[in-house]
Amino acid sequence: MKLALTVVLLSALCPRTSGEEARTPGDQLLVLTVATKETDGFKRFMRTAKHFNYTVKVLGQDEEWMGGDYMSSPGGGQKVRLLKAALDEMKDDNGIILFVDSYDVVFASSPKELLKKFQQAGHKVVFSSESLIWPDRHLEDKYPHVTEGNRFLGSGGFIGYVANIREMVSSWTGEDGDSDQLFFTNIYINPEMRKSLNITVDSKCRLFQNLHGSLDEVVLKFEDRHVRARNLLYDTLPVVIHGNGPTKLQLNYLANYIPNTWSFESGCTACHEDLRLLSDVEESEYPLVWIGVFIQQPTPFVTVFFERLLKLQYPKDRLKLFIYNKEVHHEPAVTSFLQDHGSLYKEVKLIGPESQLDEASSRNLGFDTCRKDPDCEYFFNLDIEVVLKNENTLKILIEQNLPIVVPLITRTGRLWSNFWGALSPEGYYARSEDYVDIVQGRRVSVWNVPYISSVYLMKAHLLRSELVDPDLFSSNTLDPDMAFCHNVRSKGVFMFVTNMHSFGRILSTENYVTGHLHNDLWQIFENPQDWEDLYIHENYTSIVKDKLVETPCPDVYWFPVFSEVACNHIVEEMENFGKWSGGGNVDTRIQGGYENVPTIDIHMNQINYEKEWQQFLLEYIAPLTEKMYPGYYTKAQFDLAFVVRYKPDEQPYLRPHHDASTFTINIALNQLGTDYEGGGCRFLRYDCSVSSPRKGWALMHPGRLTHYHEGLPTTAGVRYIAVSFVDP
Repeated sequence: MKLALTVVLLSALCPRTSGEEARTPGDQLLVLTVATKETDGFKRFMRTAKHFNYTVKVLGQDEEWMGGDYMSSPGGGQKVRLLKAALDEMKDDNGIILFVDSYDVVFASSPKELLKKFQQAGHKVVFSSESLIWPDRHLEDKYPHVTEGNRFLGSGGFIGYVANIREMVSSWTGEDGDSDQLFFTNIYINPEMRKSLNITVDSKCRLFQNLHGSLDEVVLKFEDRHVRARNLLYDTLPVVIHGNGPTKLQLNYLANYIPNTWSFESGCTACHEDLRLLSDVEESEYPLVWIGVFIQQPTPFVTVFFERLLKLQYPKDRLKLFIYNKEVHHEPAVTSFLQDHGSLYKEVKLIGPESQLDEASSRNLGFDTCRKDPDCEYFFNLDIEVVLKNENTLKILIEQNLPIVVPLITRTGRLWSNFWGALSPEGYYARSEDYVDIVQGRRVSVWNVPYISSVYLMKAHLLRSELVDPDLFSSNTLDPDMAFCHNVRSKGVFMFVTNMHSFGRILSTENYVTGHLHNDLWQIFENPQDWEDLYIHENYTSIVKDKLVETPCPDVYWFPVFSEVACNHIVEEMENFGKWSGGGNVDTRIQGGYENVPTIDIHMNQINYEKEWQQFLLEYIAPLTEKMYPGYYTKAQFDLAFVVRYKPDEQPYLRPHHDASTFTINIALNQLGTDYEGGGCRFLRYDCSVSSPRKGWALMHPGRLTHYHEGLPTTAGVRYIAVSFVDP
């Protein structure tokens, strides 16, 4: 484990002589930070230091960390050694030092405030305080009592004069792996040393806020374009916020706001920093990306997924495809895509169902493919259930220039998304206070989060450095996605979700059955938006606004409703079912068993589609009915909804009749001139015919009394129509 800590050297506050140039607190401050490695946490610390004009010098760069993993056991002696060496070089005994960890620390305010609070403390050395004792609970009775606040010392942050701190660490002779916390504790609980060095603890968290043991006490305080952490128990605004121990994720949450990352007045101020802009780069020089497509379960709209993948705005010769498909059911869609478009990509690697890889192994293999490719700069994970509507998603994510970044996607009509804002103590889902605002777009930024899934972009260098473990997705207790996020967090790598753009949504795979020819037809309940996108005519939403409803005959309305894909799928589904009626009067499918004007047809309930069909009528027909026939409201009830087939040698026409309905919907499912000749509908009372049906367009007309009609002869080919007798 690598570690970072900070030393801040402050000049003593002395009156300026006449003519002496005024100095800002930032000029008076030298931040010495022990950082053996430049982690995401260190970069965040440096950003907050820069914001408040702290001057920073780094100690221990490129030095191997030998201080142990004191998240689980005592350690950190290397920090004391480096501090001691730095102090030996300092000449000004009246200078003031702030010594603080940096990987899990942010500044919430300025050096000026820090100095003022230190002086008000009235001691030469002030340590941060904790409510929990560590690492030796047997020393509790030796701690001095305080009037109010925390008793116990925290070694992750202290401030004091150079001379006092130099004397305090002068006795250090320990090893790098020894406990710095225990070393400073033994000094503090020694009454003579405590008095000699004039040491105290910041018991009310005026200077330092250690989060471990105090999470319930700390809340965000939003000021004008500035955010603080407020300690509710002591009503204080600490300057240094430390996510010590197991509180790294809580610090990440706070640092999404502190000190000015996001505010109500300014929004996100860090979102446009350190970008990797592609606008000035030739496409031939774009970073090479491996896109990992994972099909782990039967999923709707797979063909549409690959159509969107093809439309991704990124040069294909800078993309390589890794496709893992576990499902035999989806092999035709995968094969068709690769046969038609695979040659456009720089490389394609397909792992099929025959591999029998489990989810963890398949994802590990995808990562390893990028890891071993020296040209790979990014790995873009894209699960098959992701609906990526934004064609510029990949470019947007690359330009964010973050280690791991996720485009926010949600499930239609729900708060479910592809990130978690917090974790429970057991490591499972917990809702952060800002989760709903982020999902619903009321707070827009790039957010540091503890869990991601489904779609994310990762810098490839992580796979060759922090995340070299070839088995990042396996765990005896966690699902693969949770195991991966756990491993990422344990390496100190930050994961971000951006909601700065609209990216798309994620499909529900629940209740997806594969027993039909076109299973997506049944998705109107589970994935209504995707069903609409695929099956509803592109001009449907502008029918009323653009006056697309035509009136070819009195009280007969003609409008577009189905896409060409919908028409084709319904016809193919019926032909695949194949149990067409004989066209006789005896029909056991209907009540009474007798059909006065029979057709050769298949009823929707024969293919278990009646519920979905009624939902279609409610969502897309009923609103138009209420506009075309003012004062009439329908719940789209029907006894008969069916697809009719007309053929010259089978049933070419239908004799004049009334429909058993309040109104009838008649949708043309194929194209005049291409699929058949003739056909149409004639309304006898008005001597008016619709003789040129348009594929996907619906005729809506009254069923009884006024609109006596007949089906005109089909003279060639095969004609299909979908008929609904609504409100019988």
